[in-house]
Order: sequence, then structure tokens, then C-alpha cells
Amino acid sequence: MRYLFFLSFLFFFISCQNKKENTKAEATELVMYQPSEMAALMNTMYYMNLDTKKKILNNENIGSFPERFLTIHTATLTDTKDRTDDFLSFSNEYINNMKSFYQSDLENRKNNFNKAIRSCIACHQTSCRGPIPRIKKLLIQ
Repeated sequence: MRYLFFLSFLFFFISCQNKKENTKAEATELVMYQPSEMAALMNTMYYMNLDTKKKILNNENIGSFPERFLTIHTATLTDTKDRTDDFLSFSNEYINNMKSFYQSDLENRKNNFNKAIRSCIACHQTSCRGPIPRIKKLLIQ
């Protein structure tokens, strides 16, 4: 009987040790995703533009041009090779379109917003095509 108790205790002790070791091994394998500055900026732009779209549709004040959008020129890219002449051209076009949008009157606001969003889509058609369906949802019909 004592022998059976000792074996049960030993089995329990070994199984607990294995669980602790597995937990430590699993924890070292977990790597948190760290988005690049550009990826974080693009997500910020998306949500700010989504909010702006809602304001346009509700005839609310859209505020002023978000200066943080200008960091598109300096934000670290996921792949530094993506900062091409095309990227610089498209990012300049986007900034110019957004500035025009924020300066536009109520009559042209929707069209200018869509023009800015289309410049995002045009850039993403040359690289990083994944977010295009999401960006298209920002367009105002």
C-alpha cells in the first residue's frame, strides 16, 4: 500500500514538473508582434479616416488636418526597401489630397475625401495589397 502511495506521489510530482517546464518553453516561443511605425501609422490613419467618414455622413465638424499624417514621410517601414520613389510620390499625393479635403467646403467635402482615400488605394496597388479591401470601405458612396 505504501508502495502504491509512493508511486502515485512520484507520478504526480513528475507530471507537475513537466507542466512547469512546458509552460516555460511555451513562454519563450511566444513572440509579441511589434508593428513597424508605418504599420501603426496606417492603422491610426484608417481609424481616423473611418471617424471622419462618419462625421461627413452626419454633417459634423471634421476638425483640422491631422499633423501626425505627415510622419508618413519618416515612419519606419516594415521593409525599408519599400520606401521607393513611387512610395514617396504616392505619400505626397495622399498628404496633398488630405490637406485639400480639410480645406474644402461642404459641397466638395465628400468628393475630396474619396479622392484622398483613392490615393491610398493607388499606393497599395503597387505594394502591400492586403489592406485594399479594408481601405475601400472608407469610400463614401
